[in-house]
Amino acid sequence: MSATLRSGRDLAAAGLIGTGDAAAIDAVGARYSIAVPGPLAALIDRNDPADPIARQFVPDVSELADDPGELDDPIGDGAHSPVRGLVHRYPDRVLLMPTLACPVYCRYCFRRDRVGRSAEAPRPADIDAALDYIRARPEIREAILTGGDPLSLSDARLDALLGALDEIPHLVDIRIHTRAPVATPERVTGRFVATLQRTTPVWVALHCNHPRELTPAVAAACDRLTRGGIPLVSQTVLLRGVNDDADVLAALMRGLLALKVKPYYLHHPDKARGTARFRLGLDEGRRLAEALSDRVSGLARPTYVLDIPGGFGKVPVLSDRVRRDGDGWIAIDRTGEAHRYSD
Repeated sequence: MSATLRSGRDLAAAGLIGTGDAAAIDAVGARYSIAVPGPLAALIDRNDPADPIARQFVPDVSELADDPGELDDPIGDGAHSPVRGLVHRYPDRVLLMPTLACPVYCRYCFRRDRVGRSAEAPRPADIDAALDYIRARPEIREAILTGGDPLSLSDARLDALLGALDEIPHLVDIRIHTRAPVATPERVTGRFVATLQRTTPVWVALHCNHPRELTPAVAAACDRLTRGGIPLVSQTVLLRGVNDDADVLAALMRGLLALKVKPYYLHHPDKARGTARFRLGLDEGRRLAEALSDRVSGLARPTYVLDIPGGFGKVPVLSDRVRRDGDGWIAIDRTGEAHRYSD
C-alpha cells in the first residue's frame, strides 16, 4: 500500500474497485487525473460501499456526467489572472500556483480539469513574471501558494520560491495550501520544516475533510511543523456522503484543534464539472454549520463560506450577506454587488 495508485488497474489490484470497472475508471482518468497515495488508500474500508475516504479519492464514472450549472472555472480564476500562474482576486493578496501537481487528486476539486495536466502547468518564466507582478504592487500583503499542491515541489524549488517571496518587503505573510501532510505525511521532514522558517511568517493551511484522516502519522507531521514554529490552520469542504453530519464535523474540528491546527474555512462545494454527487443545498449546509457551532468552542469553529461563481470571492454563509430569494439565493460580494445563486 506504499505506492500511489494511478489507474483503474492499480485501483482494482488494491481492491478499491471491481476488476471489471477498471476500463471505465481509466476513461474517467483520461479526463480528470487519478492519484491515491498509499497512506490514504490504507484508510479505506473495503467492506463499506459508502466509505467517506474512498468517496473523496476513488474515481467514479458519474464524474463524466455534467449537471446543468456546472462550470469549467467555478470560482473564476481566469477572470482574475493577469499573469499565468497567478490570481489577483482581492486587493491585498494573490494566489500563486507554482505547480499543478498534487500527491492526491480529490474527486471534487474545483481545478480538476487542470491539475495533473502538464500542458497547463506554469513555466519558470511564468513564475518569474508572477514574482515581478507582486514586487511591483505594494498593496499586496499576502502571497498564497496553491495549485496543485505546493508541497509537490522539491525542497530546493520551494526554498528558492520562498526565498524570493521573503525578499519582497511589503509582504506580511506567506500562506501554503496543502493536502500533503494528510496524503503523504512523510513529506514533512526536518529539512522541509527548516525551508519554511523565514523572516516573513509562513502559515500552512491543511486540507482535511474527515476525522479518520487524522492518523498518528499526520499528527506527527503537524507536531514537526508546530515545533518548528509554523502556525497551522485548516480548510474543509462540506461534502455529501463524507462529512455532511454535525457529529462528524465536530469530531474533525476537535481533532484538528488537538493537533494545534486552527479550523479556518468550511467551504460550500463548488460547481465543478462532474461533482454533483458531492453537493448539498445551502439550506442543509447552514443547518450543519449552525449545529456545529452549537457543539464546539469558538476555537474549533471554521467560517462557513460560499465562493460566488464567476470570481466574485468568498462570502460568509451564516450572515446577512446570503439570504433566500424565492427558489434561490442572493449573495452579496465584498463590493456590495448582489449575485443570484441557485443550488
